[in-house]
Amino acid sequence: MAWSVAEIARMSGVTPRTLRYYDEIGLLSPAGIRSNGYRVYEQEQLLRLQQILVLRELDMPLDAIAAILDGQTDHLQALRDHHARVTRKRDRLALVARTLAHTIEELQSQEESGAVTEINRPENLFEGFDPNRYEAVRSDDWPDQEQVQQRSQQFIESLSAEEIERMQRETTAAMIRMAEFMASKTAVSAPSVQAEIETAYQLMRASWEPDVRAFKALARTYDDPAHAENFDRIAAGLATYYRDAMMVFADTRLT
Repeated sequence: MAWSVAEIARMSGVTPRTLRYYDEIGLLSPAGIRSNGYRVYEQEQLLRLQQILVLRELDMPLDAIAAILDGQTDHLQALRDHHARVTRKRDRLALVARTLAHTIEELQSQEESGAVTEINRPENLFEGFDPNRYEAVRSDDWPDQEQVQQRSQQFIESLSAEEIERMQRETTAAMIRMAEFMASKTAVSAPSVQAEIETAYQLMRASWEPDVRAFKALARTYDDPAHAENFDRIAAGLATYYRDAMMVFADTRLT
């Protein structure tokens, strides 16, 4: 059986314009073209489109998707692999949903009781969030950023929900320790502070190994208010303190 572009668009939600673009870049070619010039798709193309949409849901760029799909030899195993990735992402998002629900419940309870709003365990605010998802930086400072983000995402997807939760707890605990160092006016070059950055650096190496320029570019993302927000929720100025500590680490350990 064959389907037209309009029928594929109706079934999948992918616009005809996007389908044409996928054809132009060689990601999803039609099974054939009718005498009237209309593209037609068969079951093989529908299955490939499903895989494309699955991988897009996992935030993979189109060139990476093409490389994955073109390298497949066992389509059934590929579907199993995609299912495993989606399941891991589902588990992570379920943990994020529980985190938000707990925060809502706690704040609502305090509001109803008239108590001063204060989170009992601030580390719970961040359970389930991916600690390796950094804001974008200038591509000339970090030329392989897209590949790094892809490897980082793949590393996170390889973890179980329990491993992600443990990593997030450890990351949040480290942020709190850094806030304590900042409050006590400990220099960012102090061994205790640099030991925290060393731990974070070793965690990064699970998915990529930044050189001095890339590590400094990453440090500068803490100047972005959107990135700094999570740190400054714990203590005002923590993002800047963490950035400066990373800069010292780059200059003393990565050069």
